Amino acid sequence: MSARRPSVFCAALAVALGLVAAAAGCRQAPAVEPERVATVGTEDVRWEEFEVYLERHLGESGASLGSDVLSELFDQFLSERLLVQLAVERGLVAGRSLDGAETPRRAVDRLLAAAAREEPEPSPGEVAAYYAAHRHEFERPERVRLRQILLDDRAAAEQALAEVRAGASFDEVGARLAADPAVGADAGYQGELAREDLPRAFADAIFALAPGEVSEVVAAEYGFHLFHVVERLGAEIVPLAEARAEIERRLRQEAADRRLERLVEEARQSYDVSVHDRNLPFNYRGRYLEQ
Repeated sequence: MSARRPSVFCAALAVALGLVAAAAGCRQAPAVEPERVATVGTEDVRWEEFEVYLERHLGESGASLGSDVLSELFDQFLSERLLVQLAVERGLVAGRSLDGAETPRRAVDRLLAAAAREEPEPSPGEVAAYYAAHRHEFERPERVRLRQILLDDRAAAEQALAEVRAGASFDEVGARLAADPAVGADAGYQGELAREDLPRAFADAIFALAPGEVSEVVAAEYGFHLFHVVERLGAEIVPLAEARAEIERRLRQEAADRRLERLVEEARQSYDVSVHDRNLPFNYRGRYLEQ
């Protein structure tokens, strides 16, 4: 028995030494610091920086948001960090990093503005092509220009209706009975409204009126209405000349979205992004998970 003990002891010692060596090897690759949630290029990103981003964009810490929303916001945050590095590299930010006078948003705005200067404005041909392809979006339904008098009790509303039908001006009666007389004759003007802009009970009463007519008293939970249709406008398609400014705005926005995506992709090709998702207090499933 005693002859075997040294070999057993040596084997156990070898195993123990092997475990110690393995543990020492593990200690040579330190774990990522808990507060470090990502690395963008050579810069570490800490959780409190993302909290500042959330506060800046949402006005809150994001504690009430789900993982899917937080993942999308974290992607936007990392994309901004990428774009800031690209702005620094291209000399659009003084020095090699942001200082107190430069915010990430300003750096990104400079990068986007520089890219925008390289692209032309929407041409008349592009505007016309967009109008032809999206013509249905420029359809206007039947509408009314509407005024109303809203009062707290039915008796007062019935009295106002009687005055109007006796020949008093709807506008004058409305201004006199308005909760705030200082607003004057425009107190009850509701603007240009389509049927879909109104509660169904109101729409049926209003669109049954001819121009110049006044409705019966219409009851609601918060008071009693009198409606006056000033004018009825038929369904139409907005002409190209009138739609041009809106189309140009849409085309510029589409171009800006493409520029942003292109610049983010350029930055991703230039700088590595590592997300330390185990350090995130939510279940991250964003676009940078396996870059």
